[in-house]
Amino acid sequence: MSPLPVPGRRRTTSAAAFAAVLAATLAVLPSGAAHAFTGANHEDITRAALPWEPVTLAAMADAHDGAINANDRRPYFDVGPLHCDNADHLAPRYSAGYPRTRDEASTELLACIRTSVARFRNAVRAADGLVGADGTVRADQSDLSTPCTWNEKPGRAKCAVLEQLGRGWHQIEDFYAHSNWSDSPAAGTIGLGNPPGLERADHPPFLDIRRYSAMKDADWTREARGRIPEDLTTGCYPDVDSTGVKPADCDGRVAHTPTLNKDTAASARARPGDDFRRATAGATAELTRQWNDFKAELLAAYPDHGRGAAMVCALVHDDPAAACRQAA
Repeated sequence: MSPLPVPGRRRTTSAAAFAAVLAATLAVLPSGAAHAFTGANHEDITRAALPWEPVTLAAMADAHDGAINANDRRPYFDVGPLHCDNADHLAPRYSAGYPRTRDEASTELLACIRTSVARFRNAVRAADGLVGADGTVRADQSDLSTPCTWNEKPGRAKCAVLEQLGRGWHQIEDFYAHSNWSDSPAAGTIGLGNPPGLERADHPPFLDIRRYSAMKDADWTREARGRIPEDLTTGCYPDVDSTGVKPADCDGRVAHTPTLNKDTAASARARPGDDFRRATAGATAELTRQWNDFKAELLAAYPDHGRGAAMVCALVHDDPAAACRQAA
């Protein structure tokens, strides 16, 4: 898909700003038991990240019916790139002859990122239906008095935007639970059962979704590949990877369960170095950044008659027809 032309665009969030958001998020997250990176934990992260009004926020975040959890319904649940699974790798110093090379693991991670880039582009296009040519919010397209249905079929523009964003953001949140980006390893030997942890608190440079959405796929893929650290890994999970192969098992590979995932505070990998709370904080700060980037994209892509500002207003308010009269 070709992105909408956006002249003069630049990145809106620095690594320093992201680190500040992450530090603030860590400070307020509870240190005790927390929800899993199942529907409930996705809901907690999403609610913490998005300053939206209640009905709209529930449509995105709800543990059972929110757009952020749509990828956890079959058949989406069984597709590895929709959860950043199977990008597993251990360098030779940790595991000689590991069955997946760094390049193969990076290719799998790029497949995950590609799904978010595509959803971002789709959401920008769908937002065009929220507002008329004169900048007036379309009440019929922004109304949430009846629930949205996340089935990727044509419907109200607001539902379409929320679905595209939710389906693109889900795997970004999962990246933190399913990778070693923010992790500390357990004490002892680093290897198959105890992968290295990168212990990173900055924004992953290969998740620059807004910037990539304006680039040719071959160009951003090449750039992102060069930004993936040698020791980054996600876990092997017996679902469908980007090649269409469904692994029978994860023998001899870094496993999602029980080795690497931080889907609950009780997970083995959740305990070293407060890894569960760090993963949750990272995902929350990342989603805030992704929402800010999407707002900036709408403002840049739809400047005429204040249409972009009206779209942003329509997305955050429960009664946009009333709340957004002055947005244009």
